[in-house]
Amino acid sequence: MIEKSTKSVSAPPASRPSEAQRRWLARGIGQPGGKLPLFDTLGREVPHSTIRACIEAGWAEPWFANPLKPDWLVCKLTDAGRRLIGSKSAKN
Repeated sequence: MIEKSTKSVSAPPASRPSEAQRRWLARGIGQPGGKLPLFDTLGREVPHSTIRACIEAGWAEPWFANPLKPDWLVCKLTDAGRRLIGSKSAKN
């Protein structure tokens, strides 16, 4: 008989980004200040789950609040995000 555990197991933080996260972060390389896009290359909004996961992992950080669209997360790469993507320059 297999016993089921009643303890909740939380997943450890991701040490590597998903492919979607990596694509989003890579688009900040070469942008002024490391600004990350709000929309993908097809014009669709980047999922908030992708953005939040990157913020929680320390690869991106909120940059400023958008007064016209307060629900949009305007973010930029962190130094950790630049290192992860392989940028030669880790500038803010």
